[in-house]
Amino acid sequence: MAALASAANRDRLTLALAAFAADHGEADPIELFIRLFDAIRPRWREGAEAAVARYAAMLAHLEADAAAARGARRALQQVMASRRLVGFFADSGILPSTGFFTEFGRIVAQRLLPELPDDSEFSGALHRVFHRRDDWEWMELLPAELSDRFWLLLAFSEGDSMTALDKVLGEMLEAALVLAYRIGGIGIEQEFGRLGPRFARYAQRFRGLAGATQRFVDGGRQRMMDPQAPYSDEAEVLVLIDQCVEVLDEARRACLQKGTSLRLTFLMRRTWQGLVRLEVLVRLLGLRHRGDVDAAMRERAQAGWAELARVAVRAENRRNSLRELISKSVGLLARRVTDNAARTGEHYIAGSSGEYYGMWRAAMGAGLIIALMALIKIFTSGLDLAPIGYAVFYSLIYGLGFVIIYMLHLTVATKQPAMTAQTLAGFLGESRQGRVADLERLVDLIAAVARTQVAAICGNVLVAMPTAMLIAATWGGRYGEPLITEAKAQHLLHDLDPLGWALPHAAIAGVFLFLSGVLSGYFDNQASYGQIGARVARLRWLGAVAGAARAQRVGQYVEDHLGGLMGNFLFGCMLGSAGTIGMILGLPIDIRHIAFAAANYGYALTALEFALPWQAMLWALLGVALIGFTNLAVSFALALWMALKARGIVFTQTRELLRRLARRFWRQPSTFLLPRNDLGAAR
Repeated sequence: MAALASAANRDRLTLALAAFAADHGEADPIELFIRLFDAIRPRWREGAEAAVARYAAMLAHLEADAAAARGARRALQQVMASRRLVGFFADSGILPSTGFFTEFGRIVAQRLLPELPDDSEFSGALHRVFHRRDDWEWMELLPAELSDRFWLLLAFSEGDSMTALDKVLGEMLEAALVLAYRIGGIGIEQEFGRLGPRFARYAQRFRGLAGATQRFVDGGRQRMMDPQAPYSDEAEVLVLIDQCVEVLDEARRACLQKGTSLRLTFLMRRTWQGLVRLEVLVRLLGLRHRGDVDAAMRERAQAGWAELARVAVRAENRRNSLRELISKSVGLLARRVTDNAARTGEHYIAGSSGEYYGMWRAAMGAGLIIALMALIKIFTSGLDLAPIGYAVFYSLIYGLGFVIIYMLHLTVATKQPAMTAQTLAGFLGESRQGRVADLERLVDLIAAVARTQVAAICGNVLVAMPTAMLIAATWGGRYGEPLITEAKAQHLLHDLDPLGWALPHAAIAGVFLFLSGVLSGYFDNQASYGQIGARVARLRWLGAVAGAARAQRVGQYVEDHLGGLMGNFLFGCMLGSAGTIGMILGLPIDIRHIAFAAANYGYALTALEFALPWQAMLWALLGVALIGFTNLAVSFALALWMALKARGIVFTQTRELLRRLARRFWRQPSTFLLPRNDLGAAR
């Protein structure tokens, strides 16, 4: 059956290609391409690799059959010459000017009532050819070498219709002008000027690019009408593009210090995309009128065209995808907040012995406070309150407790992964993937993260648990009765059952840990961008109470630590209200956190006077350990995913990295547990 299906697919492809050879301009060229790509795309139960193989077979056929190649080239020229191309060149694959909610509404409306295709636009023709929503998936797997061969076969050549070529070139010139003036608009944006006086002066570079592109386009149009007319090449435009890219790079670095807004992040991203697209168009247009084109210049322009076509076709295929819209929006939000979290994450990685033992001390101090927080929560649970009352009190216990821990420079173990993941992603973004030295440094960094995390967990647990036991024993000796009832103790132990809801609830806490890291980055950014410190210092009542100098110090403290304060407090609110929200919704929503689980374990065992089978005690202890692992794994995975997405990083050396990690663990397992004095450079 497989052999018959393969033969049928080959026959469909052969017939589709034969139609190009037999056509003399009478058939609808769009229909010819629809038949061709219907024959190429993967069938039901086929993998994308089958489509790639048929694509390669198509290229081999066209290279061997001159008549079919000529027919395919003529059909593509007819499609491009009969449709508007400016939108395809200037908009496809570039962030839209509309906002998220406008695009969201458009896509939802299109799902409910499909919009009419505009066949006068080239993008409308693409939608007819690539009419399956998942076409982009197999096209993404096409090697660059195959794409280069495709466009080499279908490129304009001597003897082709010059009318069609002039029409395409004219639309490319128009698109270049649209992009240049759109790019020039960022220079007058007020938010761009807020980055500093020099950025206001940089506006002339963007305006200069628009002027240079206008001269280049005017010269190109004159040359199309009169081949002997004087012509200015693309060199000036390319130089100004490089200068504008440098400004955007400098602006991004300034955003790390001064903060940014979502609108500014959007504008900078869209401007960068426009500069990349403009460079491709200008290089392609320059080839048309240059007489000294070398092989390297032609190859670079052809690669740029292949990349433009790939990005644009994918964007048009995904234009009505809610998943794509949400993915892009998350990427912009992630870019806005992750850099601040990455800088914070460096403080959670202990490279030297001093930092390592300092992490132990900070974690042990936090373990003491967590044992007290767990005690207060146990007492609060015995009050007769409405559900909203429990949510408010639990949120305040957690939130204020975490803020106190933060202000005392102590450490909660589970807060680390959401921060250290950003640092790892930042390292991946700066490194040149594949270099042995970079992979070894990454192994060093991961080992430092691992031993720091072990120190933090052990510091929290090894203090929270015995402190809880000591408090419970002291209470029992003082008042002659257990701190908590037997029923409450059994309930606390049941909450640690690995086969119950302990691990799903630990995963929910892991999500909250990830969100707290995002919120910390967000508020750090807001503090810088909104100049919160200076504004706090200007509060009249604060100045009257504390004096101008102290008000200034308070303002500076708030600006420096707003992310940590708000991230910890809101994390506490999420933990404290989750159970109540679950009860209101009738859903099994709650949280389990390793440090509080360890403290509850200590309170429960002491209340029961350790009168439990040793198997039951070990089983609950295993639950504590698995809760911690789930907390860390979920928060770290989500934070690393968001950080990689924000930076547009695709790490391709996972297998080699895992091999090196395994070898390091086999040869030097102590480096994952104890500090090495020479690991400071790993940070």
